Amino acid sequence: MKYKKIIVSSMSILAFVLAQRAFADAGDWQIGVRAIDVVPVAGSSPITGINGNVTSISSEVAPELDINYYFTNHLSSELILATTRNSVEATGTVAGNVNLGSVGVLPPTVTLLYHFFPDHLITPYAGAGINYTHFYNASSGNVASAIYYSDSFGPALQAGFDVNLNKNWALNVDVKKIFMSSNVTATVGGEQVTTHVNINPMIYGAGVRYRF
Repeated sequence: MKYKKIIVSSMSILAFVLAQRAFADAGDWQIGVRAIDVVPVAGSSPITGINGNVTSISSEVAPELDINYYFTNHLSSELILATTRNSVEATGTVAGNVNLGSVGVLPPTVTLLYHFFPDHLITPYAGAGINYTHFYNASSGNVASAIYYSDSFGPALQAGFDVNLNKNWALNVDVKKIFMSSNVTATVGGEQVTTHVNINPMIYGAGVRYRF
């Protein structure tokens, strides 16, 4: 009898949770906040004049804001906003390891997402889009100075899932691949050097979202 009560109670709780599941409709807006871990996959062309390559760009944790608009219950567009400040280092140069200082990275990204099973408790999604990356406030390293990073456009891939808590609130887990690069110039030992740097970070995030 005791086990029957437990089973009945568990089924009642599950039924209540399922009854509260969210349905995304055309015209809905959804705003979310995530904590993200930005993990660059660094590489570059040889650095003119001093050889070597950019091989180290620091991983950073930061907040992220996302805004979704639903065209249908399956299809939405997401605007993703976040910024980090990353340290950069070149290795294998004639001067050894060269600290290239740090730079602010602002890559606003727009993706088109397809939401599988939008009327389920757990709603996975996947999509792709484009980012524009703006580099700002570059600081000098201990050897390099007058460092400049050019802005870039690149594709973006995104996948994740929402856990719908009720009509409005959802938990979110998300992963993105952002393709970004920059033509970098700097002054090292009185000479100007250049390289093309690929950053291409993986971005892992988790947070909450509110639909209205």
